[in-house]
Amino acid sequence: MPDVCLYFQVHQPYRLLPYDFFRIGENAVYEDEGMNIAILNKVAEKCYLPANRMFKKLVEENDGRFRFALSISGTLIEQLERYRPDVLASFQELVASGGVELLAETYYHSLSFVHSNKEFDRQVEMHLEKLEDVFQVRPRVFRNTELIYNDAIAAKAETMGFDGVVAEGVEWNLEGHSPNFLYRAPTTARIKTLLRNIRLSDDLAFRFGDPDWPDHPLTPEKFGTWLAECDGDVVNLFMDYESIGEHQWEASGIFDFWEALPEAVGEAGLQWVTPSEAVELYRASRDYSSERITSWADAERDLSAWMGNVMQQEAIAKVHRLEQEILAVNDADLTATWAKMQTSDHFYWMSTKGGTDGSVHSYFTPYPSPYDAYIYFMNVLADLQIRLRRAQEQRGLVS
Repeated sequence: MPDVCLYFQVHQPYRLLPYDFFRIGENAVYEDEGMNIAILNKVAEKCYLPANRMFKKLVEENDGRFRFALSISGTLIEQLERYRPDVLASFQELVASGGVELLAETYYHSLSFVHSNKEFDRQVEMHLEKLEDVFQVRPRVFRNTELIYNDAIAAKAETMGFDGVVAEGVEWNLEGHSPNFLYRAPTTARIKTLLRNIRLSDDLAFRFGDPDWPDHPLTPEKFGTWLAECDGDVVNLFMDYESIGEHQWEASGIFDFWEALPEAVGEAGLQWVTPSEAVELYRASRDYSSERITSWADAERDLSAWMGNVMQQEAIAKVHRLEQEILAVNDADLTATWAKMQTSDHFYWMSTKGGTDGSVHSYFTPYPSPYDAYIYFMNVLADLQIRLRRAQEQRGLVS
């Protein structure tokens, strides 16, 4: 029977104010601090604090046999440091329990790899330094923003010294093979790729509380049986941390489910492993070739969630065109502001998709429409360019 590898993404972006045209050149305050605090507090009370308490208790009660991984973005750590140090302390206590592995990612939860190797390197190193400072750990496994992955990303992670990288187990790359094995990109020699089991992950992240789902209500015992029936070496359950308590509300029974799952998994004869343990335990069974970029977002599982329309493409291109000039002025505030503008959520909120994917985009957006998200973003960017020009003039970088 396979082992079980559990990983959660933990992230919050900086949301922008409704920044209208008349603020450009007059107002350098971009972030909606009130909204950011309100959402952080809501998610902290519904998800972070109760989930951290629950998982710490489960790690301790199971003498370390239950363990899992988290990837915590730099933008969330910053907000916790500023507004909710008690929540950050709860994450620190959870990591200190010895049952949690932290994964590396881009500090700003960005799409930087798609646009700039230099900026990608800078953000990954920033994230590593932040994790060492806050949690005293240095990750061995890398996960790119929203599981964005291809052969080049695997090769890049290998050159950066990582032992493993996580990705979405998409059918067109698997070509009929199971995602429940470790794989190796054809562009690499050492690093191993762990693939998300889409169906079982989404059973917990999306379908759990749906009364129309044929398998509702899902019990820990039933799920443990499903896991035991899987082939392969390791079943990778990757999802958003907010699926516990926020997307799947407490009334759905989600906390009761997770509290009982470690015991049910043990009774089914399986054991838990972290991503780095899976990398150590199992060889890469075969090549996993992914020339085309994949992600875990939307039905297409590609970049279209962030770059699928002209607004998104223009916004992200304009941000990255500023890279050389921003970094040249060596202004910490300008650089941080520009980097926060790269956070993938900004472009996700500009999506105009319909159907189920469109409903998910609408659920997460803080704005009335994707067009508002685009307008506010571009107005902020226009003001940032004015501030950049002033900084260049002060430093004699322009005539």
